[in-house]
Order: sequence, then C-alpha cells, then structure tokens
Amino acid sequence: MKLLNRVRGDTTLSDRAVWQAASLLLAYPDAERQQRLDTVADLLPHVRGSARDPLGRAHAGLGALELRSAAEDYVATFDLRRRCTMYLTYWTAGDTRNRGAAMHAFLSAYRESGAHAPKSEAPDYLPVVLEFAARVDPVAGRRLLVEHRVPIDVLCDALVESGSVYGDAVTAVCATLPRATEQEAQRAQRLAQAGPPAEAVGLQPFTLTVPPRRETGGNGHG
Repeated sequence: MKLLNRVRGDTTLSDRAVWQAASLLLAYPDAERQQRLDTVADLLPHVRGSARDPLGRAHAGLGALELRSAAEDYVATFDLRRRCTMYLTYWTAGDTRNRGAAMHAFLSAYRESGAHAPKSEAPDYLPVVLEFAARVDPVAGRRLLVEHRVPIDVLCDALVESGSVYGDAVTAVCATLPRATEQEAQRAQRLAQAGPPAEAVGLQPFTLTVPPRRETGGNGHG
C-alpha cells in the first residue's frame, strides 16, 4: 500500500495521509503489522500541522511493542472497554433496530463512490471509514467523519484517559476535523456517561483492506 497519488493540495494530501496511517495503526496487530507500520513510516513525511506529532508518537509506541504484546494490548483496549469501541453508530444507536438506519449513511457513501458493499466488517468501523476517506473519496469520507465527530471524541477521550498509545492515533484524526463545538463536547460527555441504547440486532459486515475484527466470544464493547 503506497502513498496516495490522486490528490490535490497539501491539506488534502496531509489529511488523507493521516486517515490512512491512523487506519493502519488502529488495525488488529496480525502477521501483516510490520508491513502496515512501514507504510505509516512512508506516510508520516506527508503529514502537516498538529496531527504530525501524535501520529508519530502512535507509530513509535506501537512499533516498540512485540507482536504478542501488541495483540494483547489491542484486545484489552478495544474488546474489553465499552467506551473504546470503534463502531461509530454504537454510540448514537447502540445495538438497536435504529442502528440499521444509522448505517445507511455509510453504505450510501461507499456505494455512491463506487466502493463495493460491505463484506467482512461493519461499515461504521472507524478504520474502515478512515481508509475509505483516504483511498476512495476524501470528500464523502470527511463528511462521514465530521458527522460522527461526537463518537470519535468519546473514543479519543477514553483512549487518552487510559493512557493508550492508540489515543494519539485518534487524536491525529481529530486534528484533521473542524474543532468540536461546545454543544458537541457536551453531547460527547453525556454519551460517555450514559452509554448507548441497548437492543440486540444483526448487522451486515464490511471492509476495504483493513483486517476484520477477530471473534472474541463477546460483543466487543466490554
């Protein structure tokens, strides 16, 4: 996976580099981890502004972990902590029937941009959304990220508060988006405290090239 070559303007290039790098850093540490880290290293020189330092820290921190330790840390972070879920509509619709409708915005954006329908991961999974924004359609991708800024902020705050190196990756993503309003900040705080609505519902999975989640025997929201 090489650098994006169909972009115009330094800001667009930098943001797409951030989104692709963060997508790779937020993927489960499997046998392809080193290749993803190498790609992130290639992307870092193309990152500008306030996203560069946190993205560099995330890359260095994750690169310093052995594969097994990285995998264990990933599971402890994302599978065992509800506030650290990367499924963006989980915070707005929870595991309810309304979540299917919330997925429509993602599915429509992917299809309208020529991407294939979801196959092995939910369409609202943050690494997938980031890769879509980086590699397929930066305009539609940015819109999805901005529209879901509140759950991204909930995730970022949870990761930073826990001292997770992944917090830097999500912080870099937030640096590419408009500053959250006071109303958005308050909503994120309320969501973090109250949690999402609950009602089990099946979902069709989706992915582009980001590795799919593993089966852990639970709901992944710990």
